[in-house]
Amino acid sequence: MQFLPKKREGIARTLAAGIVIVVIVIGAVAAIYLTTLKNNSSTTSTTHNTLTIDDVFWPGPADENQLSAIGEVPYPNWLTYTVYQPLVTLNASALYNQGVIQYLPALANNWTASTDGRTYTFNLRQGVKFSDGNPLNAYDVWAQMYGFYYLSGNSSGSFFESYNVFNFTNVNFGPSSLALLNQSGLVNPSAAAVSMMSNPNWPIYAPSSSQIVFHLQAPFNYFLGTLVVYVGLIFDSQFVLDHGGFGAPGSENTYFNQNTIPGTGPYVVSSFSENSFIKFTQNPSYWGDSLTAAQVKGNPYLDPGHAANVIVNAKSDDITRYNDLQSGQAQIAGILSQNYALVLQNSKYSEFNFPSKAAVFVGLAMNTQRSPTNITAVRQAIVHAINYTDISDKVFFGGLSPMVGPEYPIFSQFYDLGNLPPYSFNVTESEQILSAAGITASTLQPITLTVASSCSYCADTAAIVKNDLAVIGLTVNIDSVPPSQYGCPITAGTCSYTTALANASQVAQMEWYGTGTFAPAALTPADNWLLSVSNDTSSNNWAIYSNPTVQACINAWTQTSNTTLLTDLCTKAQAQVYNDAPYIWLGTIKPLFGAGSIVWDNTVVKSFYVDPVFSGQSSTVIFNTVQFAG
Repeated sequence: MQFLPKKREGIARTLAAGIVIVVIVIGAVAAIYLTTLKNNSSTTSTTHNTLTIDDVFWPGPADENQLSAIGEVPYPNWLTYTVYQPLVTLNASALYNQGVIQYLPALANNWTASTDGRTYTFNLRQGVKFSDGNPLNAYDVWAQMYGFYYLSGNSSGSFFESYNVFNFTNVNFGPSSLALLNQSGLVNPSAAAVSMMSNPNWPIYAPSSSQIVFHLQAPFNYFLGTLVVYVGLIFDSQFVLDHGGFGAPGSENTYFNQNTIPGTGPYVVSSFSENSFIKFTQNPSYWGDSLTAAQVKGNPYLDPGHAANVIVNAKSDDITRYNDLQSGQAQIAGILSQNYALVLQNSKYSEFNFPSKAAVFVGLAMNTQRSPTNITAVRQAIVHAINYTDISDKVFFGGLSPMVGPEYPIFSQFYDLGNLPPYSFNVTESEQILSAAGITASTLQPITLTVASSCSYCADTAAIVKNDLAVIGLTVNIDSVPPSQYGCPITAGTCSYTTALANASQVAQMEWYGTGTFAPAALTPADNWLLSVSNDTSSNNWAIYSNPTVQACINAWTQTSNTTLLTDLCTKAQAQVYNDAPYIWLGTIKPLFGAGSIVWDNTVVKSFYVDPVFSGQSSTVIFNTVQFAG
């Protein structure tokens, strides 16, 4: 997920005979985290009156509107886990301390998965209420999911984060369905409404008020990873119905941009000033207040929080954020590269680093449909002409580690299938590749490298790339554009593969992947395959690249549970992507430069966690997990 808002729109009949209780652990890998979680004797004690956080961005472009989750905005979403919670979450401690992906109950008390991998049944916690007093029930969750489906224009794969996992052939959901819900309500729904919501011929259904079922059209072993953020964050659908409804296809109800939909989390929005700040106050009726210290330690994302009030400021000026940190006006701040060295020199400040094997990277895309980067040999020469160590040392303070994309390193079972070496700096090899292809670099047309004007480290990296490619005779012109004009010429930011292909001549030959740093919106090993190299993606195929061998791997992710077959297909796909070189994988990143590396005053703040998709949902800390020093 990018740190400027991205637009990745996208998104059974009977239970199988065999059912297994599911808590999943995937692939242990080494990782480093900032500090050990403090084990307070009381989960409800407030140890700090006001916590102030300076962030780089204001939630945009939809302010606080959780209906916008269908398009993976707003970003940053400061309400993630603090106001809105999912059915299941990840074990934050295991994720950031051991690099282990372990799913834990959140609003679902437990869940089962059928033995064929197609049906997931979630049993909701009892007694949970939204902050407005409405009870959480399965009908509320059902209405949210079909509300998103309706907003997507009833598109099978468009609302679930590009994962085409449901078959909506038998679904007839539209204005009449919404009218029925409006007449009935969700707290004590009518028999007609219950009949619609419990229909097992629809892929998502509620057999009772305490149970919600997701039936997939094919096995997908990593389905739980699609629920931990974005459309998986649960809000009060009754409140939505009471205030104008979801909106219309392609146009969500903007009333909720500045009128927060209630959630079940430990905080509520108490006030805000657009493009300035949002103030949060502890939810006095938070269901998790009764959790023991041991339970909170086991699932830190459910922590009631340890500050009575939290103010998150949007401050675009890096010097201002740094000065606020120095003066104590802020205890946590996002600091960009120009002031990062000052942080490293001061022992009073600690800086956040991602685990060594996470799901966050930086890279460049090469337009495979436009000369000269439409020539495979030119792309192969480029990836070996770049001094990766130079970029890591001079721009990222040594914070880049080599990467072989598109898989995220945390998924070690599927990472770098074929054991291919990361692209390396070798000018001689670059020149030999061009010579063998009969290409004289100086005769090729200049390459335009586009960067977002707000991204200083992007510009610094581009300058190094320009100088490196000049050595092999390629001319690079750097084009700095406003973020709103970056990427796809049809829609700001990103667009579908089909649209990008039709407009490839308007897209620069080189540009940053995701306008800067990229992290997932769903923590599954399929994620970046479905985005960066798929001909069926609704966004983020920045290289406008597709290949049948690669697409076979992509399709298999959501069509089979046969790991041997999947590994075989994706090993071939990995080799194809590697040799075609549509992307320059600069490396995985430790500091959070895309949104300002998270820095804190360690005399006040002891520890915290970021979101479960490695900052793919928000650019700062999940503040209910903040533990205070002393």
